[in-house]
Amino acid sequence: METMQYSLNNPFKESKAPDTKTGIYDDALKLGKELIEKPLLGGGEDRIRVQHSKNRMTVWERIKVLTEEEPNITYQNWGPNLDGASIVTGILNIKGRDVAVYGHDFTLRAGSMDATNGSKLARLIQMAGTHGIPLIGMNDSAGAYVPAGVGGLDGYSEAFTALRKISGVVPSVMLMFGFNAGGGAYLPRQGSFMIQCDGTFFGLTGPGVVKSVLGEDISAEDLGGPKVHGQSGVVDLVTGDELGSLRTAIRLLSYLPDNNHSFAPFYPTSDPVDRFIYEEDILFRKTFNSPTGMNTPFDITLYLQQICDHGEFFELQPQRARNIVTAFGRIGGHVVGFLANNSAVSSGQIDIGASRKGTRFVRFCNLYNIPMVFVEDTTGFLPGRDQEHNGIVLEGRKLLDSIIDLRTPRLTLIIRNAFGGAYATFNSYFTGASMVFALPTARIAVMGPAGKEYVYKDEITGIQKEFQANVKKGMSEKEAITIRDSKLFEIGQRYEKELMNPKEALSLGSVSSIILPGYTRNVLSKNLNFLMSKYKPAEMSGPQREFE
Repeated sequence: METMQYSLNNPFKESKAPDTKTGIYDDALKLGKELIEKPLLGGGEDRIRVQHSKNRMTVWERIKVLTEEEPNITYQNWGPNLDGASIVTGILNIKGRDVAVYGHDFTLRAGSMDATNGSKLARLIQMAGTHGIPLIGMNDSAGAYVPAGVGGLDGYSEAFTALRKISGVVPSVMLMFGFNAGGGAYLPRQGSFMIQCDGTFFGLTGPGVVKSVLGEDISAEDLGGPKVHGQSGVVDLVTGDELGSLRTAIRLLSYLPDNNHSFAPFYPTSDPVDRFIYEEDILFRKTFNSPTGMNTPFDITLYLQQICDHGEFFELQPQRARNIVTAFGRIGGHVVGFLANNSAVSSGQIDIGASRKGTRFVRFCNLYNIPMVFVEDTTGFLPGRDQEHNGIVLEGRKLLDSIIDLRTPRLTLIIRNAFGGAYATFNSYFTGASMVFALPTARIAVMGPAGKEYVYKDEITGIQKEFQANVKKGMSEKEAITIRDSKLFEIGQRYEKELMNPKEALSLGSVSSIILPGYTRNVLSKNLNFLMSKYKPAEMSGPQREFE
């Protein structure tokens, strides 16, 4: 007999004589070990090697990026071959939070879907909704498993339905890896956010089908790559590689609540909320004292850096509709959603793309109890034939509706331009704002500079008549034009000084108070703290409106 070896790690360690025969129990242990290890092997070393040759991780490697903790895998041996059925589902501890996670194993049957793993995926999604925890999906699937027949479609239908049922209950982040087609493209877009990395594709069909059906030659990149989907808004974020996508998902998750009846994570900050922000004063001084004055555009993200804790914010859909910026950030530790006009692009005018982008973001914040800060600097909705023909009235109305429906605390800060319907739409007191503030540079009016044509109509008509009379009297046209333009310029200056300022809005209570540059973070933080102390997170209630 061998001497038994005991240790603190295993005080019950036993050894057996070399000639001891194995029994039923030992056979069961061997089977158990094989079953536990089988899903970890995926499609085998050759398939894993192919996956790596394409600069792709395996599903198990992706899980290791998301958490250092041991994953709690559900239904590990699901499927007729007891190999996990080409999809991994489980509960992960990510930064101290429970998160439901699924991931296709492309090394097995190209991660394709049948009725078996569709049911497995649906169970995980339902579990996330039942227990109120976020969901992360790592999509790497060729679509429905053709040999399974209609079973592949049934599997997707079950997963579609489960994901739709938890929409608005728990947030979800969908990551796109590899080459996804058909249901593999439809399923993840039901999620709250989508992240796609370079070198990947997803779409209803691949380039081959497009070629055979339409006779059109197009690359996978141009058909359904990240540049395409980033521009259209199908994906919210684009990254350089898989590692970037996984880390971006972790960062995005830090701004999201677990469910629709809780707050997003609060992180106490060492960044004083009452500090004077010299950079804010410098930004506006250089902008408005430039030769182009109040018409000078600037990138609103430079301003968001001054408001947020440690200058950190998380922008969504940065590839599209840059005339409006949607972002998460923190003020005094509270997560807030920013909807900000960006005058650096199209003067910050609100067009169809900006309306759609803003509407989706506002509705998300409303569902998940996230307070909002509206940073206003827009000359209005973009006019024109293309906008009207493509439905700016409908899309602009959806943005207005989403703001009216917003139930969370919401602050508005008017930096410069707030004209006409855009002012009325963009979280005024009369659409439900909790507080409305303005900088002294705010220009709140029914119309922009063109409004002088209505306010000073008679005076402008007189100037035009004087111009014609001067020409008839023999004055040189050049001199007459100089006199006319000088007087028109003086009227324009008078209009801006008398009417394009915050004074009337203050007198009517449309604006609560003026904030001097450098103090906005302090004022916003104090009011946000007050409002959040009175707000109780809860699920949406009340009547459901006809339009989204």
